[in-house]
Amino acid sequence: MAVDCLSVGILVADHLCSPIPRVPRVGELILADSLPLRPGGCAVNAAIDLAKVGVQVGVVGCVGDDAFGNYLIDVMNKSGVETSGVRRDPAVETSGSLIINVDGEDRRYIHSIGASASVRPSDIPLERVRTSKVLYVGGYLLMQGLLDGALTPVFRAARAAGVITALDVVLPGPGDHWRQLEGLLAETDLFLPNTDEAKVITGLDDPVAQADRFRAAGAKTVVITCGEHGTVLVNDHVRLRAGIFRMNYVGGAGSGDAFDAGYIAALLAGGDERTCLAWGSALGASCVRAVGTTEGVFNKAEVEAYLASNRLEIKEI
Repeated sequence: MAVDCLSVGILVADHLCSPIPRVPRVGELILADSLPLRPGGCAVNAAIDLAKVGVQVGVVGCVGDDAFGNYLIDVMNKSGVETSGVRRDPAVETSGSLIINVDGEDRRYIHSIGASASVRPSDIPLERVRTSKVLYVGGYLLMQGLLDGALTPVFRAARAAGVITALDVVLPGPGDHWRQLEGLLAETDLFLPNTDEAKVITGLDDPVAQADRFRAAGAKTVVITCGEHGTVLVNDHVRLRAGIFRMNYVGGAGSGDAFDAGYIAALLAGGDERTCLAWGSALGASCVRAVGTTEGVFNKAEVEAYLASNRLEIKEI
């Protein structure tokens, strides 16, 4: 099935708590209002968010042959995401995250990579890549099967077919992440890390310097999300710093993936960098209105109405 965006990456069952007053002490019980199960993982979140704003999107990834894998596939199907590219691996469990939300604090993650480690370049059909408009890979660095240059030929083939390559990362901990990125960035049209990830990868504190470092490695457009400090975008044409849209904060899980989805949706619609930043920022901000990663995210009518009456501050650097 031809889609506008092929979303490749980690597919995760999220186990969340509604915001609690603090992290429990050893042996202590703290009550939460709810402990929901929600879809998660960069590829799932971005795909569901893209479908919400009217983009035809398919997912490629791996789940276990278990209840959580069934759950993720069912949720994506019901959300309008094409799932024929999801492979089941009976030898592993579906990837899972325990997400702890504390009032007034950023979320905390405990993660099991699970089936995400089984994703291989052979899971990404080049015939489907070539008929897409954007190839998005989310959660790179957590998928061992795509490391050590394995993903680079896929990106190269995509670009040769005129497909936009977009990349986001999740850091598994300390490591030589630059070695895993350097060759791939030369085949990347859009790189979308957050500034904390970029600091670990580059050793640089300033998001503009981080973006310049990734650009020097070959990435065409680099967008560094900086939480409450907004966003930095650098490419051959413009150097921009954007503010944020403020919304009632419930939980931050999935906000970066929602930003990616908004940016890609605007890009597919022919938007320039400022329009893409506005769409990304609006979807990212809307995500924090709920504990889960996708239920608070605007649909197409909502984001269009919001942007019609709210302006994102964007300045040239």
